[in-house]
Amino acid sequence: DVQLQASGGGLVQVGGSLRLSCTASGSGFTHDDYVIGWYRQAPGKAREEVSCFRTSDGRTEHSNSVRDRFSMSSDIARNTVYLQMNSLKPEDTARYYCAARRNFRTCTILMDYWGKGTLVTVSS
Repeated sequence: DVQLQASGGGLVQVGGSLRLSCTASGSGFTHDDYVIGWYRQAPGKAREEVSCFRTSDGRTEHSNSVRDRFSMSSDIARNTVYLQMNSLKPEDTARYYCAARRNFRTCTILMDYWGKGTLVTVSS
């Protein structure tokens, strides 16, 4: 089993940067293949996928809205993935969640494990 903890959120100005961390405890990511994704949910809006990482080959993907501004990295040995967020916009304001699914190839809303989100607020 995997337990996820997201951290690193906070209040930033438009154009600023944050790096979010997602750390796994329990079995971690090292014994099986996982997809690990970042999702966000703004008040009154549906949860949306932001970025996805595949441990089997290291591939990452990003939603169109963040592709040129966000990047994802990992330190699987330490059971941690990161989301580097640059050039933040007010519409990036949301609670950000990390999630994972074991033995899967693509990110999905039907992830096996969800962490407690971390709030990102971008002020004008």
